[in-house]
Amino acid sequence: MGRTVTLVVLGLFLAGLVSGPQAAAAEGKVRRLPVAEYVSRMKAGWIGQMAGVGWGGPTEFKVKGEIIPEDRVPQWKPELINQFHQDDIYVEMTFLETLERYGLDCPIRQAGIDFANSGYPLWHANRAGRDNLRSGIAPPDSGHPQFNQHADDIDYQIEADYAGLIAPGMPNLVIRLGETFGRLMNYGDGVYGGQFVGGMYAEAFFTADMVEVAKAGLACIPAECQYAEMVRDVLAWYAKDPDDWQKTWNLIEEKYHKNSAYTHGLCGKPGGPGAGSIDAKLNGAYILMGLLYGKGDPDQTIVISTRCGQDSDCNPSNAGGILFTTIGFENLPDKYTSALNPEGTFSHTPYTFPKLIETCKNLVREALAKTGGKVETGADGQEVFVIPIEAPRPSALIKSYEPGPIANARFTDEEMARIKPPPPPARKAPQSPKKDIAKAVAAFAPGWTAENCGTEMDPGLRAEWGGRKNVLVTHPLSEAAGCVLSKEVAVPAGTRPTLRLVVGHDPRGDWTLVVKADDTVLARQKISSTTCTDGWRTIEVDLSPLAGKTVRLSLVNEADGWSWEAGYWAEVGVRSQ
Repeated sequence: MGRTVTLVVLGLFLAGLVSGPQAAAAEGKVRRLPVAEYVSRMKAGWIGQMAGVGWGGPTEFKVKGEIIPEDRVPQWKPELINQFHQDDIYVEMTFLETLERYGLDCPIRQAGIDFANSGYPLWHANRAGRDNLRSGIAPPDSGHPQFNQHADDIDYQIEADYAGLIAPGMPNLVIRLGETFGRLMNYGDGVYGGQFVGGMYAEAFFTADMVEVAKAGLACIPAECQYAEMVRDVLAWYAKDPDDWQKTWNLIEEKYHKNSAYTHGLCGKPGGPGAGSIDAKLNGAYILMGLLYGKGDPDQTIVISTRCGQDSDCNPSNAGGILFTTIGFENLPDKYTSALNPEGTFSHTPYTFPKLIETCKNLVREALAKTGGKVETGADGQEVFVIPIEAPRPSALIKSYEPGPIANARFTDEEMARIKPPPPPARKAPQSPKKDIAKAVAAFAPGWTAENCGTEMDPGLRAEWGGRKNVLVTHPLSEAAGCVLSKEVAVPAGTRPTLRLVVGHDPRGDWTLVVKADDTVLARQKISSTTCTDGWRTIEVDLSPLAGKTVRLSLVNEADGWSWEAGYWAEVGVRSQ
């Protein structure tokens, strides 16, 4: 180790930010982890992710800028563990498959090709990054803010669990994996969030002290980045008020949600009640909240992280995974393991739970060899991983809100020929029975009627949603059959008659709005995070060509990918200016 690195480690140690394992690296020490114990903790880490996302799932983005009331947290049911269709989990399976096929030294461009060929639905930075890759923008530019307005979102943070689970006590491998896979869709704090999470997992194999776990993750990211500042703040606030998590939540809200110096507006605006944010720092603070204030209790860790709000299934998934790693599979409460389906396959991947565990068992041995470790056989005949202790070497500091130059990275023609994403799924038959929302529609917009409304996402009238009151929710009956609001309208002959709509979308999805007069399409608009402001869009359709006529206006909530397709209606009306 060079003199500069030695001084850095010593300085961090004296500051209390690097504890025993990192400080001991200069002495060439090792850690020993029985292979059977590794497998138990690794399995538990995956179970924790599935438990967290399953339990928090119904609350995701339902409460923003406020603490979720305790009575709105759903009850845990053992069958909720079978989360095989969650982006919080299946994306990292693609990374594992790439590592399994090409090894831990897989080039970033190969990682980008594999991610471009994934077939599952995506949102935010993941979706933008994959779209960039498919269009020929190679990594790391696929995650650069010039091409990806979601660069500091939560995406790599929610899927970085794999990195720590195959790298126990190997922080530099966690960091390097972040540079390979995190840069496909994120930049700056968006990448550091994943490296922090992965670093916490890597340490969770050796201690259940969540302060030490957090410090180990902190050592994996640049000390000058705002994400590291957030971690230091939350640790300090916890030390001051270790029993009042809601007080710390309010401090986080003031600095990391309401303060524009920390919420940069790449994807999400400075907040308060009703203001959504998918920023990595804010949601990363909620992971820490569960870990610190949960005091080692699985239920409380998941519930507190959930009640912090915002992306309240991703955050408890990370927190649950890290905590469960400290516990081990055999020591988990039966309610988290009894209903696990070993034959369930994670969406668009080759992995069942047993195959996933086997893959990680193979990759960790490769990781151990690459970091100078070895496998010993103890006197009892059991294998033990011997892991060299190493000082973390964080990535260079970059900022998504003050980005550096692009790399001008583009895929070659040969590489583009290897990008063959699967076709969109075939149109399906109706997914559920129709739901009668006639009373809700009549109350929201008298004279309008609804047909072909499905039951998914609980359509009906909401007293409040997305910061607006009296919101109607619809959902297509199927991919092929949109939900239709219609009314026979005598279009006024006054100056520029206009159909005015205020519509929104679920943060996890999008949909297409089609406006018709009889059989003529007047407008077709995508309602998504890229076309809306704070989740809403105002649309005005000029009805002047129809002035003085009576027509049937139809507003269609049409599916666009068949994932979280609900239409949210805050205003529907015809006016004459």
